[in-house]
Order: sequence, then structure tokens, then C-alpha cells
Amino acid sequence: MRGASAIAFCLLFGAILLVRPTDAGAKPLQLNRSLCHAVTALDHDDTPPAGRRFSCTGEPSGYQQQSLWLRLDPARAGLDPDDLTLMIHQTRFDRAVLVFRYADGTVVRQQVVGGDFGSHWRAGGQVAFEAPQRAAPVRAATIRFDKLASHRLLRIRAATSGAAEVQSASLAMLIGAALTLLLIGVLYNVSLAIAVRRRFLAWHAGWAASVLIWGFLWSQLVLVLAPGLAGTASAQTCTFLACLAVTLATISAVSPFDSHHLPRIARMSTLALGLAVGLIGIPAALVRGPAIGPLGAVLGVLVLADLLAVAVCLACAWRRGSAEARDLAAAWSVPMAALGLTQFVDVESTLWGGGSQLLVLFASAWQTLWLSIAATRRLARLRIERDRARAAEARASELASRDPLTGLNNRRGFFERIAPLLDRAQADATPLALLVLDIDRFKAINDVHGHDTGDAVIVTIAERLSRWDGPMCVTARLGGEEFALMIAGLSGFALAHFADNVRREIAACDHQALVGSQRVTVSIGVATAGPAARDFQQLYQRADGALYAAKQNGRDRVVHARPEDRIATEPLLANR
Repeated sequence: MRGASAIAFCLLFGAILLVRPTDAGAKPLQLNRSLCHAVTALDHDDTPPAGRRFSCTGEPSGYQQQSLWLRLDPARAGLDPDDLTLMIHQTRFDRAVLVFRYADGTVVRQQVVGGDFGSHWRAGGQVAFEAPQRAAPVRAATIRFDKLASHRLLRIRAATSGAAEVQSASLAMLIGAALTLLLIGVLYNVSLAIAVRRRFLAWHAGWAASVLIWGFLWSQLVLVLAPGLAGTASAQTCTFLACLAVTLATISAVSPFDSHHLPRIARMSTLALGLAVGLIGIPAALVRGPAIGPLGAVLGVLVLADLLAVAVCLACAWRRGSAEARDLAAAWSVPMAALGLTQFVDVESTLWGGGSQLLVLFASAWQTLWLSIAATRRLARLRIERDRARAAEARASELASRDPLTGLNNRRGFFERIAPLLDRAQADATPLALLVLDIDRFKAINDVHGHDTGDAVIVTIAERLSRWDGPMCVTARLGGEEFALMIAGLSGFALAHFADNVRREIAACDHQALVGSQRVTVSIGVATAGPAARDFQQLYQRADGALYAAKQNGRDRVVHARPEDRIATEPLLANR
């Protein structure tokens, strides 16, 4: 499991490096390098300010409640002026206007406003402005943002129309795959939490759900169903959901451990950090002024501290022997590494413009599925252990009901198995008979040949009796050399024939290797359960009395007790 996590992390990190060449068709535009800036009042019309008002040095200020203008010279930036598409990856503004000015003096304006991006929206939180192709090249492109939240969060890429379409389609497919995996993970974790009643799985399902909703909003795929969510409201909601996801992930990661595996102070400190991220997310989502920069910095520090605290908690619980800590560490390693990586490495221009958001989205989907698989494996192991325990219990119960020498039912097992036969006989008057068998002159066998030989004789007879054992006939060794059969469905001549057949079959057993030419026979007493005598104790006493009569009358015979026969009270012969 640890090896799989390391491999997954390496693949994830390698994807960042390998995807960079894929974005060669799109060029990031940076302030004061490719873009010059100017600030005007909101009531300024959509005609770009005079060129002298633009500055290509320093940083713009005071634009959060005004209009920020960015100017691009395609030729100076090394772009194709005949085929130009601008991709904007930040939508926390009230309105964006893009003005394309052509060499022949033609001006084309395109705009989007909060709640209505029209045909300009693209998957991955992007807005695309494509310059209509004309005979004349684009001389300049100017973008106006009204009430932009922060220019530091603004990302703009320039590409040809073909490259922009390919990258948008690729990004949409990747996001769709990640969201589908997350949806599967959410549904599975919810059902798993309900089935096994584990709290941390419910927290994890909540985390995955918050990431899923965040993914739908950030990617703008939600605009297919709700176009009015485009813009600032959606971006602010995404900020809050991202912070909420960190809080829920923290709770999910540390909640499974008791004080034996994780000190209380470590758990509470980590939970406090997670809650702090969630609380900071509220003003970070609402603020639109210069304070968004400091809040973002504080939020970044808290997220890193929270990641470190969670890692320490998992390591501590793992070291103290928690099996769940191993699963959680393997599951959380990739998203934690991905989230930590975005704090130190600039990945915003990778992954077709999806940047850190797509990286975190895929890491979250991977984590959700990994934890689901790990939880399923753990439950499977628990079920196997439970089934083994039940099987062991059943074997123990079976052994307690079996005679250790012969494997036949002992008295306990015999009583358990004949109970349904007695109940059935009482319910529907099914014929029922008890045969009690005793080996003739068994004491002499022990005295002459030894007890081991006597045991071997008993085993041989038991093997023959076991052939009759089934649903309607129960066999048992009651003790010593005495056996019993309870049979249902036979009476009269059929029962007499069956009892005599048992006697003859046992007499035909080959004991020559044990006792030489001496024949080993049994005497059998048979009692039928009449309407007034379906109690086992009465039935046994009557069959035992018939067995006594068989012994008295010469042995190796079957005697049937009549219903009116009195129960014999004389002691049986010592040598039977």
C-alpha cells in the first residue's frame, strides 16, 4: 500500500512536468511583460484609455472598486496576430470587456458579465475571447475588468483558436473523468458509512461531496444547467467550499483514532487548525478588496500547518499500531502532497490551464477511491474473520455434539437432532420409533482382547450405523457399547423388517482381524411412539425394557415393546 502511494505520487508529479510541453500552444501573459495596465472609473466607456495612460511597470492599485485595463500588443508578445484567442482563468469580477483593434482600424468588442458568460465560458473556470479572423491582423487587444478581486489571482493565456479548442476539450474530458470518480466515491462512502456505521467514513463522504460540488462550480460545468451562476458568486462559493473541504478532510483524517493511538492534545490541535481554515474561508470568500491578498497568505500558512499536523497524527497513530492509520496515510499521501506542492511550485500554467485546481481535483478523486477500496478490503477481512469465527464456533458446537471415538452423535447431539422428529410426530401423527442397541457380551471382548480391541469393534459398528443416518433417521452412541437409532415414517411390518435388517447388517461386520472367528452381535429393543407416549424419556424406557427382554431371551435378536407393556424395572445383566 505504501509502495502504491509512492508510485501514484511519482506519476502525479511526473504529469506536471510532462504536461508543460502539451501547453506549448498556449502562452501565459504576465503583467509588465506582455501586458501593460491602467485604472479608470467605472463610468468610463468601453473605449480603451489613451496609450500614455498605460504603464508597463509597477503594480495597479485601487482597481477593486473601479476598472482595470490590460493592453496586449500581439506582435511584441510574439503571438500570431491573425489567429488569436485569449483564455482568462479568473472570474471574480462584475464585467469583462475585450476590445480587439485591427490594423485596418476595425474595432470588435466582446463582453461577459457576472451571471451571463454566454458562449464565452469554457471548462476549467475559463472565459475565452476569440478574435474574429479578418484580412487585417490584430494590432492590439485590450481587456477591461470591472471590480476585479485581485490582479494577483488573474491568469491569462494566449493561443491560436485551434489550440484553444483542443485544450478546452481535453480539460473538459479530464474534469469530467475526475468528477465522475468523485461522484462514485461519494455514493460509495455514504452507503458504506450507513452500512458499517463508521463516523469517519461519513466525514469522508462529506469531504468528497464538498470537493465534488467545488469541482462542478470551479470547472463551470454547472453552467450547463445553471448559466446564472457564472462569475463572482460562483468563484466566491468555490473559495468557501475549498476551505470547508480542508476542514472536513481534517476531521475525517483524525476522527478514527482513540486516545490509545493518538494523544488527545494532538487530535484537538489538528482539529483546531482544520476549523481555523474553514473559518478563514468565510471572509476569504466574501472579501473583494485589497485584503484578499493578506487573507490568502494567512490561509496558505494555515493549510500548510494543517497538512503537517495531519501527517504527524497519521504517523503517530501508525506507529502505535493503528491499521486504519496505514490506510488513511496511503489514501491521503497523494492529495496532501498535491496540495502542499501547489504552495511551493507554480503549476497554474500546466494541465491545459487547469493548474493547481485540476491537480487537486484528480488527487481528491484518487484519494476517495483509494480509501473506498481500503475500507472495502478491511471490511472483507473482517467478514472473513467473522466467518472463520462462526465456522470455528460451529465446529466447536459440532464437536460438543459428537462422540469423539466414533463420530456419531453423543447424547447431547442425539437429543438436539431428534427434537424436530418428536415435534413432527406430535403435530401430524408421523410414525416414530426408537431402536436401542447393545453389543452382546462386550465385557468379554474387553477382558480377552483388551480395551483397544473393544474400541475398534465399537468404531466398526458405528461406521455401519452411520450409513443409516439422515434426515429421517438419527444415529447415536449413548455411551459404552450402547447405540440408538430414531427413525420416522416406519411402523408395523416395515419397522420390524428395518430393525431386523440392522441386526443382521451389524452381525455381518468383519471383526476377524480384531477378535478372530468370534461373532459380534447386538441385541435391539424397539419402542414405537404411540399417541399417548411421544415423550422421549418414556420412549427410551420402553425401548430399554425391550432391549432387556432381548438379552434375557438369548441375545442377537430384536424385541418390540408393545404400547401396553410396563416399563422394566429390573437391572440389566452386567455382561449384557
